Amino acid sequence: MIKFVSINQKPTAMNEELDFLFEEANEKMGKSITHLEKELGKIRAGKANPQMLESVKVDYYGVMTPLSQMSNINTPDPRSIIVQPWEKNMLEPVERAIMAANLGFNPQNDGTLIRIVVPPLTEERRKDLVKKVKSEAESTKVSIRNIRREAIDSAKKLEKEGAPEDLVKILEHNVQEITNEHTDKVDKMVEAKEKDIMTI
Repeated sequence: MIKFVSINQKPTAMNEELDFLFEEANEKMGKSITHLEKELGKIRAGKANPQMLESVKVDYYGVMTPLSQMSNINTPDPRSIIVQPWEKNMLEPVERAIMAANLGFNPQNDGTLIRIVVPPLTEERRKDLVKKVKSEAESTKVSIRNIRREAIDSAKKLEKEGAPEDLVKILEHNVQEITNEHTDKVDKMVEAKEKDIMTI
């Protein structure tokens, strides 16, 4: 971790504030990446994945409950998802919730579990999904750049209040470094997801 104290200088409240700015920017950028991971997980690449049902909420005795909190969800093969509610009487509500979530799935209830066959993606649908991935990635990059700008603006304010100029420069450099690191991560995630979507 970077401490914003130059040689022959005792830590001061200003230095601690610079430290805090850096840590806060780093943490916020990390959260942007986590958010992107979640969003990309929801974009189905044609292969069955329990995350595809993440948005499904079931009326569980009057409480809208995430499907994953009331059933086992497995993918026995790349084309199907098996949902097994912990309580048998929840099979129909689960089936209805999957239909209502508008995910393009046609759940089959066999009386003990629900089977979902994941249809293969058309070329056109794949291209649409890649566009969606790129759009999510662009939003994440904008968010990362905004975090960088906020941190640097705050550092400039601290400089006006008496923070040493050399430390503010170090902070700006370090914030730019983590901005580059997080942006690279976004690019790698997009590349992997795009490959996943376009692989038939």
